[in-house]
Amino acid sequence: MKTYFPKETQSDWVVIDAEGQTVGRLATQIASRLRGKHRADYTPNQALGDFVVVVNAEKVVFSGRKLDQKIYTRYTGYQGGLKTTTARVMLERHPDRVIRHAVWGMLPKSRLGRKLIRRLKIYAGDAHPHQAQQPKALEVA
Repeated sequence: MKTYFPKETQSDWVVIDAEGQTVGRLATQIASRLRGKHRADYTPNQALGDFVVVVNAEKVVFSGRKLDQKIYTRYTGYQGGLKTTTARVMLERHPDRVIRHAVWGMLPKSRLGRKLIRRLKIYAGDAHPHQAQQPKALEVA
């Protein structure tokens, strides 16, 4: 018996409309699509997933009271440089970072994860510059 290792195959481009979607549920669908778990030849150590374009990132919703209670933290690198932001402020200022942060938490923290996160393109509005790749619209339930 021999173990089958798939070659680097052609990755598809997929457009996901985030309007009205819950952040966490949307992020799981995106992470699964980036990893390639929807494919029959899924391999955990290879980047066989699709390129994902997310539009309308500013129209995602949080469940419960997370909009005011969820805190995003980042560190500037200086002493006392811990900055905190609520989800409401983050969604107003940088709606793409809300989705990117949620998806990054579901990807492996390795070279593979860094390669996969580069395949994620997030846009606040409904316009994106990836029409030349002829992306397919994906319905996320």
